[in-house]
Amino acid sequence: MKQNLNWVKIFVIAISLQLSTTGFSQDIHFSQFFEAPLWRNPSLAGIYTGDVRVQAVYRDQWNSVTTAYKTGSLNAEYKLPVGKANDFITAGIQALYDRAGTISWVSTHILPALNYHKSLSVDRNSYLSLGFMGGPVFRHFDRSKMTTNSTYDGLGDGETLTQTDYTYIDGTVGMSYNTQLNENTDNNIFFGLAYHHFNKPKNSFYQNTAIIVEPKWVGSGGVRFSVTPASYITLQADYSKQADFTEVVAGALYGMKLGEDLDHPLYTIHGGAFLRWNDALIPVIKLDYSPMSVAFSYDANISKLKTSSHGRGGFEISISYIGFLDRNNSTVNAVLCPRF
Repeated sequence: MKQNLNWVKIFVIAISLQLSTTGFSQDIHFSQFFEAPLWRNPSLAGIYTGDVRVQAVYRDQWNSVTTAYKTGSLNAEYKLPVGKANDFITAGIQALYDRAGTISWVSTHILPALNYHKSLSVDRNSYLSLGFMGGPVFRHFDRSKMTTNSTYDGLGDGETLTQTDYTYIDGTVGMSYNTQLNENTDNNIFFGLAYHHFNKPKNSFYQNTAIIVEPKWVGSGGVRFSVTPASYITLQADYSKQADFTEVVAGALYGMKLGEDLDHPLYTIHGGAFLRWNDALIPVIKLDYSPMSVAFSYDANISKLKTSSHGRGGFEISISYIGFLDRNNSTVNAVLCPRF
């Protein structure tokens, strides 16, 4: 069994390196995708109840199979009214750090974002949002940790690489629609579509102009509705397609408010699960203690790799802050405002 596991490790590392150098690798993903909204779609920036939102997600994956994939996301958003027609604008930034494999393959993304929310109704929350996000992506690896057949023959690594790092500019555009479902402003729905890597940036250590980051389509949706005055259900889902790869992840959280004031509960506890199709079952627990929230999730592997991984995938933790600012044009008293 140990020998078989070693072969699996070698296979996973080899495939990861091959995908990275041929330009057909998939983008970074999170099980708590709902805690990284800009990474899903830049037009989801600002769709929350508050003036400012800061969210961080950390993921540790595949420790049971190979050198772990460690991924971190940080996004910050600042929303403010604009004009006199209940419109809003959101400025934000998405930062990501991903480290993978034994050669410390590192990707760092710094992506400013801008989103405009156009009000479609004077009577209820109904907004069409158009967002853009783009900036530099830095990639490098530690060549001293790379091992090939030539290494064992005493010939170095045998590669003709002239550099171990490169940078490109990435771009994403997205549109979304969000509205309240009925007279209860807490009952909301949104859906959106984003086109990532629309500029098809070059993606090669060998400076091969034919190798690009493949464009990716991401469709997102979410519904929140009350069950009782003290509880509600939140459904969220993403569908993404990049080259020949597709990914579907969907699930639900049940939230229970605790405290005497249900409009401003002291705590809200959430529990539920998500499914990444043909890959992982993801139980999630979340605690809101305004203005902070923290969530934990774990990927239980159900893919073909589960025999070697023993069902173990990876864990994630996220921390969020949503608050109002002390300013004259704060959204704290806004009757109409993009929210979910």
